[in-house]
Amino acid sequence: MTNSRSAAAGPPQLRSVSLREQAREAVRTRIVLGQIEPGQVESVINVAAALGVSVTPVREAIMDLANLGMVEVIRNRGFRVPVLTDHDLDEIFQLRTMLEVPAMREVTEALRGAGIPRFRQVAEQITDAARDGDLSAFLELDRQFHLGLLELLDNRRLVATVGQLRDQARMQGLQKLADQGELTRSGEEHIDIVDAIEAGDGELAAALMRKHLRHSRGIWAGQAEDNG
Repeated sequence: MTNSRSAAAGPPQLRSVSLREQAREAVRTRIVLGQIEPGQVESVINVAAALGVSVTPVREAIMDLANLGMVEVIRNRGFRVPVLTDHDLDEIFQLRTMLEVPAMREVTEALRGAGIPRFRQVAEQITDAARDGDLSAFLELDRQFHLGLLELLDNRRLVATVGQLRDQARMQGLQKLADQGELTRSGEEHIDIVDAIEAGDGELAAALMRKHLRHSRGIWAGQAEDNG
């Protein structure tokens, strides 16, 4: 199971992208996972060495991330990841809820009970990644799932906005919850959402997405889901 998931999580076409794009995604993942300490100035040279590439693609990647608001460039020193407060994370959660919950009703209505095997496969791979403690794969697959469903509505601005909100969140608690087995529960929630969409139940799909995002907000804080 793990081998098939790994193959799907890293399709061949990913190898053809530029070093700049690969560096951008690698740094993005480190930021979201909290592996780059917020508030501290980070050297581009050090990041390039850690990634095993030259400085140029990393510098270009940092400029891309700066344009997305994920980092602040410190002239002649490097870059810094902004510190987020609980209020900042609450705002991100509220905005994602306002956008993604009603979107699930629209997706369900648009599909009219049609099967979405591609998303079921990704949902199962997310659960496998959570169970294996593969945090990078978990984040990438989770991103594919959420943004992929929104893409079905053919609204580029919606997809771009939610993508930016995802990038602004921090998930320092991911490793802790993976070790405790709580992350697997989050992964399984994706399968429940697919079930509801394929059953044509838009209200259930919306409710499950609301619950899932609430769970995600708890993960950002390193806490298990509040079932209340």
